[in-house]
Amino acid sequence: MRKTIGIFAHVDAGKTTFSEQILYHAGVIRGQGPGNQPGAWLDTHALEQQRGITIFAEEAYFHWQDDIYYLIDTPGHVDFSGETQRIIGVLDYAILLVSGTAGVQAHTTTLFRLLQDQGVPTFIFVNKRDLATFQLPRVLGEIRDRLTADSLYLAGPTALLQPPEEVAEFVAERDEEFLLAYLEGEDTPELLRRHLIDLIKQRKCFPVTSGSALRDLGVKEFLDLFSLLTVTEYQVAADEPSFVGRVYKIRHEPDGNRLVFLKALAGTLQVRDEFRFDAEGQVVVEKVNTLRVYNGARYETRQRAVAGDVIAVTGLKTPVCGTVLTTDQIITPTQESSPLVPALRARVILQDDTPVDQCLQRLRLLSDEDPMLAVTFQEESGEILVSVMGRIQLEVLEEVIASRFGMAVTFGPPQVQYRETIAASVVGFGHFEPLRHYAEVQLRLEPNPRGKGITFASECHVDDLPLNYQRLIRSHVFDKTHRGVLTGAPLTDVNIVLQAGLAHEKHTAGGDFREATHRAIRQGLEKAESILLEPYYRFQIYVDEADLGRVIADIQRLQGTFDPPIHQGKTLYLEGRGPVATFMDYSVELVSFTKGRGSITCVFDGYEPCHNPEEVIASIGYDKDRDTANPSSSVFCAKGTSFIVPWYEAEKYMHTLK
Repeated sequence: MRKTIGIFAHVDAGKTTFSEQILYHAGVIRGQGPGNQPGAWLDTHALEQQRGITIFAEEAYFHWQDDIYYLIDTPGHVDFSGETQRIIGVLDYAILLVSGTAGVQAHTTTLFRLLQDQGVPTFIFVNKRDLATFQLPRVLGEIRDRLTADSLYLAGPTALLQPPEEVAEFVAERDEEFLLAYLEGEDTPELLRRHLIDLIKQRKCFPVTSGSALRDLGVKEFLDLFSLLTVTEYQVAADEPSFVGRVYKIRHEPDGNRLVFLKALAGTLQVRDEFRFDAEGQVVVEKVNTLRVYNGARYETRQRAVAGDVIAVTGLKTPVCGTVLTTDQIITPTQESSPLVPALRARVILQDDTPVDQCLQRLRLLSDEDPMLAVTFQEESGEILVSVMGRIQLEVLEEVIASRFGMAVTFGPPQVQYRETIAASVVGFGHFEPLRHYAEVQLRLEPNPRGKGITFASECHVDDLPLNYQRLIRSHVFDKTHRGVLTGAPLTDVNIVLQAGLAHEKHTAGGDFREATHRAIRQGLEKAESILLEPYYRFQIYVDEADLGRVIADIQRLQGTFDPPIHQGKTLYLEGRGPVATFMDYSVELVSFTKGRGSITCVFDGYEPCHNPEEVIASIGYDKDRDTANPSSSVFCAKGTSFIVPWYEAEKYMHTLK
């Protein structure tokens, strides 16, 4: 069997050390093992070795028992969680490391939720068993309380040979078929194993073991247990009708050669196979030049790949992260959506004589690799902006740009990325009718639950507007970022419902519905009660008891909320939420007044109504009437002459209301 596994953890939980111990036991790393310096095999970039953290996801390949494994080591620092999130969609199983001293940390919870959203079966390894501060009972309780009540502690593969009573009872509570066998005394170890496999795949069981990655305690036992309790069912027959694969990572070699990393899901892919892409209405054919399987920084070439393989392909210039590749149809490159949103945006400041257009071109190569950077150029100010998760990412980005492109840049102070939504339903109208063009759209805009984003539905009958035009309207709802009218921030959490539309038998052209749709959305926003949203952090703070009063006062001052403090030995632990705008610099303040004894971890936790909207709106100074790229007016035609009708008068002219 071929199995793809991802290794996840909060930073400093020992994830990369654990990954390399697995590779040592599998014979991939010959110099690794107890007492050796970890990190050299999978943390291949100089920046990773300098900082001692994983920044880029890296692959490894090994055999264990009778199976082929593809292991992907992911970044643990929250600033690089976008890289981590992109890996999840290609995994068969995940291994989540939890520190046996720090317990379930804020980012650990975020990682578990991301795996849950994608339905990835997950094993948990409680690390650092060799330390005196290791507290297994407490950590197991936190796993049950903060991650899942379906966690099951297994000491190792021997727990399946002579299972303790609680293991069988755990399975019997969740599996009716096994319950019957258990009650009749027919619960053999092999039957128990088969039912455990099913429960794990259904995410009704999360096996937990413990050990020390640094001291190589429990790692081999974990690998044996993992092998016994995991199965995959990829079809690798040569007569598969077509190849299907999913792109999860893009990289560029020093010579500019583009590497497309993908997971093969079905069929067979060979060198010289072709893919057809829809690139702005034109069909582009691209051919596979080479296939590679990576092991850290090294790779070997292959002539073919089959379902279940994780490979890098050269020769493909069009697909982006999230694109599903298939050889039997034209592919529209699709950027995958993410529940993780960069909360900050920063201005690029050139420190040398590199032309702005050349800088922009190079930064877009990085954005190709990390779409969350969302590199944009503002025509009005001539500034380049990048989106980031935090300050550490900006520091690393400076170093990456210098080392890869020989270009010196710094960044302006990171600014919060706001969003806008609406408070109640409103109907928007858009009409576009210059001479020999015609399209009209009526849309209802209604609030979506927080975090839902933009969605679309249609109540328009096909007898009133043909289906092809309705599909066109839907595509134009999603083909741009719609700006709010308060600050010009991106619109979010709105369901857009097509109520009516009109086309002309002769004069409706392709771009007419684009104009009408965009104007209808904007016209609706002009009438709506808009709400300014700001990003929030979920934070975890560890402090000495003497500093608790100051910390509580600070949280309240920063507009945050928190749960009751919890004693953990001599340390107090607080968890809460607060605006990114007020908390993004608090770590410096906390470390200062606690003299380094206090710590805070912050992870993005969605958007909420802004705590100081009037102040933010005034500081941004957005003038919606000067935003010519987002007009709310409609264009009508009478007696062979076109004329513009402002949004507040447009409904009197609409044909759908006649």
